[in-house]
Amino acid sequence: MKRISVDIGGTFSDCFFVWDDVYIESKALTTHHNLALGFNEALDRACERAGISRETALKEVDSVRYATTLGTNALIEGKGPRVAAIVTHGFEDTIPLSRGRGYGEGLDGVKQGDMPDAQRPDPLVPRRLIRSVKERIDSVGEVLVPLMYDDVRTQVRELVDNGAEAIVIALTNATENSVHEDRILEIILDEYPTHELGSIPVLLSSQVSGRKGEYVRAMATVVDAFLHQTMFHALNQLSNNLRDSGYEKPMLVIHNSGGMAQPNSTDALQTIHSGPIAGVGAAQHLSESTGLGDVVSMDMGGTSFDIGLVPEGGVRHYDFQPTIGRWMVSAPMIHLNTLGAGGGSIAAYNRIHHAIQIGPESAGSDPGPACYDRGGLRPTVTDADLVLGYLDPDNYANGHINLNKKRSIYVIDETLSDELDLDAVEVAKVIKKTVDEQMAIGIEKELRSRGGLIEDYTMLAYGGNGPLHACGIAASAGISRILFPPFASVFSALGAGNMRPLHIHERSAYVVLYEPIKRSLYAQYEALNGYIEELEAKGAEDLVRQGYDRADVRYRLEMDMRYGNQLVTTAVAFNINRVNGVADVLHLIKTFSEIFGERYGEGTQAPEAGVRAQTIRVASYIEGEVIQFESIKTGGEKIKPAPVSRRSVHFTSIAGAVDTPVYDADALKHEYVIHGPAIVTTENTTYLVEPGWRLEPTVQGAVWLLSD
Repeated sequence: MKRISVDIGGTFSDCFFVWDDVYIESKALTTHHNLALGFNEALDRACERAGISRETALKEVDSVRYATTLGTNALIEGKGPRVAAIVTHGFEDTIPLSRGRGYGEGLDGVKQGDMPDAQRPDPLVPRRLIRSVKERIDSVGEVLVPLMYDDVRTQVRELVDNGAEAIVIALTNATENSVHEDRILEIILDEYPTHELGSIPVLLSSQVSGRKGEYVRAMATVVDAFLHQTMFHALNQLSNNLRDSGYEKPMLVIHNSGGMAQPNSTDALQTIHSGPIAGVGAAQHLSESTGLGDVVSMDMGGTSFDIGLVPEGGVRHYDFQPTIGRWMVSAPMIHLNTLGAGGGSIAAYNRIHHAIQIGPESAGSDPGPACYDRGGLRPTVTDADLVLGYLDPDNYANGHINLNKKRSIYVIDETLSDELDLDAVEVAKVIKKTVDEQMAIGIEKELRSRGGLIEDYTMLAYGGNGPLHACGIAASAGISRILFPPFASVFSALGAGNMRPLHIHERSAYVVLYEPIKRSLYAQYEALNGYIEELEAKGAEDLVRQGYDRADVRYRLEMDMRYGNQLVTTAVAFNINRVNGVADVLHLIKTFSEIFGERYGEGTQAPEAGVRAQTIRVASYIEGEVIQFESIKTGGEKIKPAPVSRRSVHFTSIAGAVDTPVYDADALKHEYVIHGPAIVTTENTTYLVEPGWRLEPTVQGAVWLLSD
């Protein structure tokens, strides 16, 4: 296997390079003005270690996989085309009004509760670019009012004359019957052929989402249209960069649904948070292949802190209606909780609470933390880590970045010391403790809201800053065991390398598997199997279009299920793809009951209220080679390695400096054990072993941190 996978983050571009049996990790600063430059630098460093040129690597690798934050950044910055929308007559205000809580979507709990200052975000589609057409389809797909073609032509002409640069078509009940949306697309292409209209994208809501819900389906299509131009040009830029270096195969893009596809089969909406979700996918593979059990994944990079849950048995947590930016959308997306707390997160003084506030604003890679000496004027978490002695100024990012400790001390003194009446070291301790507690609270909330018990989970810490803060986070959250996976600093990029070609198609359906009043089981097998076959056909078409053999396509059936009218909805994956009798219906109900009991506690099931499925989902995928993880077990006699140096380090639980042994990567061998306090510095990350913890490496580079 020869493979390149890259995760472009807000601060660093991570590369995981596989060349036969050799695994290589590398990093470079993200170049936001041209992502290809950071990509090339990270790849060149990996190729240098492998002893080959970039051109040789790109000619021989089987694939290049790419996870991007471009879409996220474009939404935050509000950079996009003028999007117009065509809706059903009478629904002109659905998009701008959003929902009752639309003012608070995408905000933290404090801001959501600030009702006097509540404001809805600026709409992605201005009201003047929304037009309605006379038509109506009912909830079961029957045409009540036929589409009026002349009316459509009039509305389309007005939108084009008003400067529309992308057009969204979102009609009522189009998920049940898309005939009117399809016809409007034909009229637009007839009225404005591509040689006249140019490259204005036209997106149909029925193609973007198969789930009911007028507002969320419309917003999913609007966000997709808003990001389309940015993603189209950026992916073309990256693709051309690969072509210039001799790569002739299609580039593959990671999706937030847990798979990947070629750019021509990728919606812009599917790329949001694709990098962190690749890390959750890698956590799932590690858990399944090593028997690790329940895992809470913790990806702390330079810009954000991403939390994912991997219950034993695989990823089963989806966001049914995720909030992207400030907008709730309808899209199948693996659940991820992102906090604005990374190494580059800015520490500011909160005058109301007389305390330090970490993030969500980040220094990013340009200018970066003050210690980068690139013009940063505000203190960050990385600056605090440097002042406390955790980082080696001359050996950061494998020596590619020299850190200026005096600069960190200066910006902390200038902005925070006077406010808190503390010196720079004590302020740095406050920053470290605050960010650790903030992330621990995020993990605890995530576990409790999803029905997990902290004592049942292992913390899987990765990302460039994960090993540096893991002890403090775990201690605050009450977690006693931490695992740093192999290649922890580029684990999300590794996950991108393990992704398989996958497409998810879903549709809303009201399927009552058990009706409690009549005490009857579902018996409309032909109708249900027809839905499943329809979704399988769409997935197979997507994969065949990309050059895969139809005979290699595999399918996984999932349903979003609940008891009666409960609000709690659970995504359940099944090991059967057809329902042909009572035994199959009982199997679906039993599988749901088992998963519900594992998640929320045995005895919480309520079949007496009825068992319903409200969404049918089919994942269509191609099996492929994956990175194999070796044993993560530890034990037996261990010896203590000799440190390479010592330095004064400050810990939040100890007054004054502590003379602390420092080790290099040679200490991460499975026969060693290191008791805290200690520091282990490798080329891509730093392991901080705080007092009361011990570090035990395993084979292949996995490392345990265990509470003594």
